[in-house]
Amino acid sequence: MAVGARSGHDEPEDRPDNPENAESAGTTADRAESDGVSPGSGSTAPKKPRSFWKELPLLIGIALILALLIKTFLVQAFSIPSDSMQNTLQRGDRVLVDKLTPWFGSEPERGEVVVFHDPGGWLENAPAPDPNVVQKFLSFIGLMPSAEEKDLIKRVIAIGGDTVECKKNGPVTVNGKALDDKSFIFEGNTPCDDEPFGPIKVPKGRIWVMGDHRQNSLDSRYHQQLPGGGTVSTDEVVGRAVVVAWPVNRWATLPIPKTFDQPGLNAAAAMAPGALGVAGAVPLVLWRRRSRAGFQRQQ
Repeated sequence: MAVGARSGHDEPEDRPDNPENAESAGTTADRAESDGVSPGSGSTAPKKPRSFWKELPLLIGIALILALLIKTFLVQAFSIPSDSMQNTLQRGDRVLVDKLTPWFGSEPERGEVVVFHDPGGWLENAPAPDPNVVQKFLSFIGLMPSAEEKDLIKRVIAIGGDTVECKKNGPVTVNGKALDDKSFIFEGNTPCDDEPFGPIKVPKGRIWVMGDHRQNSLDSRYHQQLPGGGTVSTDEVVGRAVVVAWPVNRWATLPIPKTFDQPGLNAAAAMAPGALGVAGAVPLVLWRRRSRAGFQRQQ
């Protein structure tokens, strides 16, 4: 017997031309394809991407959430409903209001244009808006200016601790310093001839506001009989208007006029020379008293 010879009882060889093996291989390949696996491969087939129409609701939902967050914490659009801030702002302008900085404890500064909620009674006779459902929704998420809230927009003239005054034919003064308001009040207007006021000491945590169109603005001057004496609580301030965003041909920033940066305008700065004088005089007086006491003892 030759070495390596097979007996007649051995199993048939697994050869490709074997009909039984071919049928078995075909069955295995069919099963693999039905399971989503390519024959001879250990990885799954790539899944089909989702349909755009299936993802659209998710994208809209994310966009709405982001818009709501931006409106609540960052920036909100407001529409100018009157002529009280001409020529700085025109009726129908859309301004973007910075709502972020107040979250970090920042308070309004002199010269800023701010939006604030009605402190109570300022818009008593103003016609109430009647927005439709779409306008209400877009206003809610910040894609349109606020439609229902009673908000006003004015320029901050004085802040808590300031003394503000304006006599007939005279300029507005803050802590004794005259403001040069020609760069921002409406051409032909006077600072306050229609409604002189003061002197008024602005309480802490409140602001005194005036419109740039002085003869067409029912501002702090006209509400001195109300609680707060015409001043507005900083808690009512929504934020600072930073830019005119619409219409496009009126795009502009809203910087603080230079007159509000003049030296000595700050009430604390105006008191500084006197305070320093007192601080310097006290040690001198004490030294002289001690010197006299020592001289008397020596005698």
